[in-house]
Amino acid sequence: MLDLGHAPPSNAFLDADQLRGPETWYPLRILVCQTCWLVQTQEHGAGDKLFGDDYAYFSGYSSTWLAHAQAYVQAMVDRFALGPGSMVVEIAANDGYLLQYVQDAGVPCYGVEPTSGTAAVARSKGLEIVQEFFGVALARQLRAQGRQADLMVANNVLAHVPDINDFVAGFAELLKPQGVATFEVPHLLQMVQGCQFDTAYHEHYYYLSLTAVDRIFAANGMAVFDVQALTTHGGSLRVFAQRLDAGNAPRSRAVDDMLAQERDAGVLGPALYEELQEQALRIKQALLEYLLRCRQKGVSVAAYGAAAKGNTLLNFAGVRADLLPFVVDRNPAKQGRFLPGSRIPVFDESALTLQRPDRILILPWNLKEEIMAQLAYARQWGVRFVTAVPRLEEFS
Repeated sequence: MLDLGHAPPSNAFLDADQLRGPETWYPLRILVCQTCWLVQTQEHGAGDKLFGDDYAYFSGYSSTWLAHAQAYVQAMVDRFALGPGSMVVEIAANDGYLLQYVQDAGVPCYGVEPTSGTAAVARSKGLEIVQEFFGVALARQLRAQGRQADLMVANNVLAHVPDINDFVAGFAELLKPQGVATFEVPHLLQMVQGCQFDTAYHEHYYYLSLTAVDRIFAANGMAVFDVQALTTHGGSLRVFAQRLDAGNAPRSRAVDDMLAQERDAGVLGPALYEELQEQALRIKQALLEYLLRCRQKGVSVAAYGAAAKGNTLLNFAGVRADLLPFVVDRNPAKQGRFLPGSRIPVFDESALTLQRPDRILILPWNLKEEIMAQLAYARQWGVRFVTAVPRLEEFS
C-alpha cells in the first residue's frame, strides 16, 4: 500500500550528545494481506525498544483529547451503570489522561502501562498502574488475583501491539462474563480516503478496518457488538466488544452498516490500497516546494507539535533544519531534544514569541483548531498557519 523509504522510529527523540552518533533507520513499508485484508507495517523493531523507558508520547497535553476522554467516561458510566462496585481497567493507560476521570466518578480502576515515564505521571495522580505489556499471560495473572473488569478501555493501542492475537485474547481472559471492552482505532478507510499517509510509522503495526477487527476478535474469543465513528485522529472507530462465550449484548445494526460501507469502498479488494502512494508523493512535493519558496522569499517558518505523524512527514519529505529551523511542543519530555531523523530541535512554546516566525506549520493536523486557538496571540505579528495533510493550506 505504501513505501515511505527508510525512517527511524517516530518517537525515538535524540538528546544533544546523541547527535554525534548514528541512528538506526528501518524500511517503512505498509503491506496488505490479500487473504484477510489486514494492513500491516513490515516489522523490524521489537516492542520493548519502540516503547521503552524514554517513550515520549504523553496523552495529557492536548485539551481536545482530555475533553474527549472525559466525555467518554461519562458516557460509559451512564451506558453501563458503572459505580463503586464496578472495576474499570485501561490498557495503555499512558499518563492517566482517562483514568483520572474514572477515579473522579468514584469508580474503582487501575491501568496497565509498560512505559515508565508515562506510568510515573499516572501514579502521581493517585492511580494504580501495572507496569507491564498486556497479553494473555498478564490477563491470567490479574484474573487469578480477582481483578477482572466490568469495562476495559484500549484507546489507540490495538495498532501498536506486535502480537494482536495474544493482545485481544487477553481481553477475553480479564473481562467478567458480561463485561464490555471498548477499543478506539484510527480508521483505515479514513487514512486512505483522507490521504493520511503520515499516520504510518513503525509503532503502528496495523492499520485497521472494522472488517479486519471483526475477524481478529472472533478468532480470539471476542465479539463485536457495536461501533461508533469518531472524528478523533482524523477519523477513528470506537469498537464495543464482549466475550464470545458469555456476552449478551445484541449486535447493533451499526456494525453491519459499517462493514457494508467498508465493503462498498473496496476494503476487500486491491484497488483501494493502490491510491495512497501517489497521494503521499504529491503531499511531499507540495511541502518541499512551499518550504523552498519561503526560504527564497525570506519568509521564516517554524513548526508546532513534535508528533509522530510530523516525523513521518518530515523524514519522507527529507526536510531538515535548513528549511524548518525548529519545532515547539508543550510536552517537557520532548523539549530540549531533537526530532528523530531530521534532527530539528524541539523548544518550548516561548520560542515562538522570541523568534516570531511568519508561518507556523502545524504537524498534528488533527488538532489544527485547538492549536490555532492556543496560538492566537501569534496573529499579532501577522503569522499564518499552515497544514500539509491532506493538502497544503494556509490559514490566517
